[in-house]
Amino acid sequence: MIGESLDRLRASDPGLVRFRQAASAVLGIAIAAGVLTAVGQPLLTVLVGAIAAMMAAFTVNDPEPKQQALTLVLGFVVGAAALTAASLGQAAAPLDGVVFVLLIFVAVYAQRFGPRGIALGSLAFFLFFFAMFLQTRIAQVPLLLVALAVGLTANAIVRFGLLRRRAERELLSVRKAFRARLGAVVRAASAHLASGGSARAERQLRRANDRLHECVLLIEDTAEDVIDAPAAALLRRRAIEVELAVQWLAITTRRTCAEELGDDVRDDLLGRLRRLRSLIERDPRELPVISDTEEFSRFLVEGSRLRDDPQPGDELRRAMAELALADVNAQRIAERDYSAETEPPEPEEPEPTPVFAWDNRTRAALQAVIGGGLAVVGGQLVSHQRWYWAVLTVFVVFLGASSAGATLVKGARRLVGTLIGIFAGALCALVVAGSTPATVGLILVCVFGMAFVARVSQTLMAFFITTMLGLLYSLLGTFSLEVLGVRLAETAVGALAGILAAVVIVPVRTRSVMLDDVAAALEDLREFVTQAETLLAGRENVNVIELSRELDRSVAQLRTTVEPLTHPINVRGARRDYGFYVLTTLEAIAFRARNIAARAQPGLLALDDRLPATSERLTGNIDVLLEVINGETEPRVLTEGDDAPAGDLGDNAQGRGVLSSLGRLDEAVLALGRAFEVEAVPALNRYR
Repeated sequence: MIGESLDRLRASDPGLVRFRQAASAVLGIAIAAGVLTAVGQPLLTVLVGAIAAMMAAFTVNDPEPKQQALTLVLGFVVGAAALTAASLGQAAAPLDGVVFVLLIFVAVYAQRFGPRGIALGSLAFFLFFFAMFLQTRIAQVPLLLVALAVGLTANAIVRFGLLRRRAERELLSVRKAFRARLGAVVRAASAHLASGGSARAERQLRRANDRLHECVLLIEDTAEDVIDAPAAALLRRRAIEVELAVQWLAITTRRTCAEELGDDVRDDLLGRLRRLRSLIERDPRELPVISDTEEFSRFLVEGSRLRDDPQPGDELRRAMAELALADVNAQRIAERDYSAETEPPEPEEPEPTPVFAWDNRTRAALQAVIGGGLAVVGGQLVSHQRWYWAVLTVFVVFLGASSAGATLVKGARRLVGTLIGIFAGALCALVVAGSTPATVGLILVCVFGMAFVARVSQTLMAFFITTMLGLLYSLLGTFSLEVLGVRLAETAVGALAGILAAVVIVPVRTRSVMLDDVAAALEDLREFVTQAETLLAGRENVNVIELSRELDRSVAQLRTTVEPLTHPINVRGARRDYGFYVLTTLEAIAFRARNIAARAQPGLLALDDRLPATSERLTGNIDVLLEVINGETEPRVLTEGDDAPAGDLGDNAQGRGVLSSLGRLDEAVLALGRAFEVEAVPALNRYR
């Protein structure tokens, strides 16, 4: 039970990245509060130090330790300015609101400068907010700056000493998470086969595949922190092969369920799946050794044996053998056994970010200013003392929102989380009333929960924040149900103000952002098809793996963009169906591209005339879709491809597989055309 629980934890938090961040926030708070309490500082100063440690743990995410250290130093500068401005502003009532609204613009605009801009903008904003929450005065500023320095130093001690990031260990932890998710797919496939393909088993299989895909992307993001760029590129290629093998296992499991299977055949297949899972669930560092064992060799031989008379279940047996082999190949690369591999090209240098530009960040910053101004006015009508809660909500709903729909969804999630958190905060405050240690303990639990779920759930994050604030009010001696009611009302005002600003001020509709993301994905697809044709024709050895991953990331961005369309908050069923259709079709396109990239070899189809014909038709259809999406008004049509069976394509199994995948990719592009009402017509001159 303990081992299974750890596997579930690794699968839910690959690499324990979120766990480490949450633990560093709690430990930093404990150090800062302990030091300030030991020297006899008042509660207000202790809270400022704890808040500084907490916010540094949340926001400082530069890739290199030296960059993190510089951000912490700069964080003291901007934090000191924010605390001073907030303390001065509270002495002059209109000034604090004006400065707070201007600070929203700076914090949102600073996101364009990457991790450091996000960290400094967020630190300045939240320290200003908490200074207003604690009602600091200008005479307290020197002690507040000392507390700020102690809080940031506490975070540095945790970050660079006590919980220092060990990339090697983190990669191993991610690999273990990969084992857990890979085992979950095999377990779901076994359940699917045993149940005969029930709806519940089908959902479990799809969910397991989706989570494995997320873990593969995380491995790619972590790899270059441990191994050099060429080795990381090789690991990406092998990870894609594993993912493709897993997807093929899922497909063949569904096909096998549709066959007439005898009980003995079904039991044999279930036994093979159990043996495969037993291999997968071992420590990843053992897998290169496992590949030399008799058990593994027998598994591969039995699974890949060709028969003159195919038997039921043979396709699934081969899929299991391919998955086992692909998995071991990936683990060998992770163990730095890549001497026989071809070295990929060096990655390109990132382009510099312009300081001034009109783009989505600038637009969002302008909307946030207007929304913040509305929140100040509306918040003042609710409460003259706690209007800043409404401004905080505006800032949060604009973080990372790319459209009016995304702002609406974030605002609704925050409101729901706040509503639930009010009841939880009231209950916790009543339970621990009068016990300072118990109150502090629950606050730390809320901080941990807030940091752990921040990346995955806006609703849960708002819940933990509101619960924590209820406990803080209790610690300060100002807790009441009325205060929490005001908190809910201010959150509603801020959410409404943010949504109103997003809809009225330079609005960006979800559909327009979706079209931009679809166009970006199609541009990536066109580049991939062109370069894949160059590789398969043998004209140049190009790295199509990286191109397929660029397409993957474009589709991942689209998945985030269409969420307002597919979210239950959208009451228009036709829009939900449309968003789902576009997303699932592009996901199918990305899957086919990964399949081609993993199997493509230089010159594989150099002598096959079908390759240039297929590539030309594909790029032509992509160009037509791009013209339609970009607003071309002239009628456009797509060209249907040759319907020759896959078995007649190419002279070898690998060539047939690649050409078949190209054909499926063409079909997916035609399916995407239907979403934009582009007609598909047969080619006038088919290749035969």
